[in-house]
Amino acid sequence: MGSLLNTNILLGVTGGIAAYKTPDLVRKLKAKGANVRVVLTQSAKEFVSPLSLQAVSGNSVSDDLLDPAAEAAMGHIELAKWADLLIIAPATANTIAKLAHGLADDLLTTLVLATTAPVHIAPAMNQQMWHATATQDNLAILGRRGVTIIAPDQGEQACGDVGPGRMPEPQDIADRLDELPAQGLLQGVKVVITAGPTREHIDPVRYMSNHSSGKMGYAVASAAQQMGASVVLVSGPVNLPPPSGVTVQKVTTAEEMLAAVMAETQDCDIFIGCAAVADYRPSQVVDQKIKKSNTELTLTFVKNPDILTSVAALPRPPFTVGFAAETQNVAQYAKDKLARKKLDLIAANDVSRQDIGFNSEQNALTLYWANGEKQLDKASKSQIAMQLMASITQQYHQKKQ
Repeated sequence: MGSLLNTNILLGVTGGIAAYKTPDLVRKLKAKGANVRVVLTQSAKEFVSPLSLQAVSGNSVSDDLLDPAAEAAMGHIELAKWADLLIIAPATANTIAKLAHGLADDLLTTLVLATTAPVHIAPAMNQQMWHATATQDNLAILGRRGVTIIAPDQGEQACGDVGPGRMPEPQDIADRLDELPAQGLLQGVKVVITAGPTREHIDPVRYMSNHSSGKMGYAVASAAQQMGASVVLVSGPVNLPPPSGVTVQKVTTAEEMLAAVMAETQDCDIFIGCAAVADYRPSQVVDQKIKKSNTELTLTFVKNPDILTSVAALPRPPFTVGFAAETQNVAQYAKDKLARKKLDLIAANDVSRQDIGFNSEQNALTLYWANGEKQLDKASKSQIAMQLMASITQQYHQKKQ
């Protein structure tokens, strides 16, 4: 048995043809030791029988937000509290749109808003609907909120089209969930994370910065919080909503980020430097806007403080994790940074790749530590964040032993 043993899983089934696979999904989840309860949307009942799902789950199936018998005991709140994990499979484009916009017009969408459990969705739809800008925008919104997207498979679809949009097979979904780090592994652990870019002022209207969106750091903060950690996120200027349950401290410059980090790391257990901190800043900030009076402008720069090195050099440093965003010689530069800055672990990524670079919704990392390495293949940033935190947690506990 893996991490699903004795886990309460709430399975939401929506009205896609892939719903016929859900009795088998229930069986696969129960085979891994999970307790499963099922919620059906009204359209899902056109594709799969509530009775069949009740038979394989061993629990009654819920399908009505306004069921008087259930709501006498606030049934939707009870279900939301019962769940350790909520997965929607299949998740139709319509349901994804509802979730992205916070609608709660049936039992399933209400449960998503009411639960504090991690939410996973397995989209299933026609390949053109999957590629539609509206669908991809909605998925991006959910990903930023910490919802894990289980990417659909490619292949022939019921309509005859060929492409992405097939719900993964039940065994694949069950195996994927079973690989998740168990909740509570970081209970009582304080994690400090930096995210986003810094801005280094030139004059009152201009600054130096970089292309970091903060999405990876925010996803890591959400993953750590889901694993039970007390999380402080020190964030540069980004356009992202704060992750649920995470304390966010907003800063602008590298020096402000250093001050916030050093204050928080005095009593922290794990530090993860995910921010793209500017290496240099102008040596002098001009009080007034620089006018276009000359054809050339010369600026002098000084080095910014190295936040990772400062944390690792503390008398009692936390477990310190760095990122190496490189465009060439990725492995070499990452391993050098790991040793030179005396880090416990480093996550390296190739930001020259357009599919996983800055501002992308996906990422791929290679993790390095003193005696090993691990490849995290391309996936959504929320999925990569969960895998990263699982590896960090494992190495952190090993170091404490």
